[in-house]
Amino acid sequence: MKILITGNMGYVGPAVVRRLRTRFPDAHIHGHDNAYFGHCLTGSAILPESLLDRQTFGDVRELDMEMLRGQDAVVHLAAVSNDPMGNRFAAVTKAINQDASARIGHAAAAAGVRNFVFASSCSVYGVATGGPRREEDPLNPVTAYAASKIGTEQALAQVEGDMAITCLRFATACGMSDRLRLDLVLNDFVACALTRGEISVLSDGTPWRPLIDVADMARAIEWAVIRKVEDGNRFLTVNAGSDDRNYQVKDLANAVATAVPGTTVEINTSAPADSRSYKVDFARFAALAPDHQPQVTLAESIRQLVEGLRSMRFADAEFRQSPLMRLQVLQEHIAAGRLSQSLSWQ
Repeated sequence: MKILITGNMGYVGPAVVRRLRTRFPDAHIHGHDNAYFGHCLTGSAILPESLLDRQTFGDVRELDMEMLRGQDAVVHLAAVSNDPMGNRFAAVTKAINQDASARIGHAAAAAGVRNFVFASSCSVYGVATGGPRREEDPLNPVTAYAASKIGTEQALAQVEGDMAITCLRFATACGMSDRLRLDLVLNDFVACALTRGEISVLSDGTPWRPLIDVADMARAIEWAVIRKVEDGNRFLTVNAGSDDRNYQVKDLANAVATAVPGTTVEINTSAPADSRSYKVDFARFAALAPDHQPQVTLAESIRQLVEGLRSMRFADAEFRQSPLMRLQVLQEHIAAGRLSQSLSWQ
């Protein structure tokens, strides 16, 4: 089996590489990344890319489509990866997350790729009152990032041929990684608890967020890499997570405080309603992928984050201005003249 992973040098990529290498030891696994965050290693004893057979570097906006020929599966992770970056680089987000992704999907089908896996997001539901969101429910994106994910899904739905396309609408990522990000709600709370002894919830604590650990994202991707067309149709959009991992933000803060004794929680009860609130229904994923369901509990994700950060001797109370925030890394690259405003290497 030959597998190409785009965007493998980010937050999720190391877990995906490790999972696929373990599950498919004889596979030829090729990583391709622009290396914006390649230097942002966090406590790893080895370079995650050492598990690959090949690592290449480049911008997915300029991907050599010949790279797709001969691949059995393509795992497309490459993206401007969160709302702050999407807001700061809206046009670039569309160019990378949507336009380039659509071109790669069409080219992969033409090249004879068997399975195409697209890392989408539950953020496409945006403001979602009422019951948990199912895949066929209306979409209501409130950010450029979410809109780019919807645009890619729509473009991939138009791809012709026999290639199985799986759009995994992931719950909010969390957990320890060889390239940790702290611009994610649970990870941020753990960092606050360890460095300040206090978690300040800027909202009133009621917004809903579904969570999934990076290890379980890798588990879902493994399933999508080998998914057969008859298991969910040739083009499939599926919420990836678990019904019992829908949480209110205040519950996440309190869970972290319990795990880090002495931590206080302050909730801004007078804050205006947070527009990004949604519960998600993961029944389709449970039915289609019973052997690849999330296994990492909230308590385990928190424990691994605490242990990982402590092993790094993490003590930066001003971490939101550090390279552990992805937007901060891009801004530092630009300020140093390494990246242009279009996020191209100079």
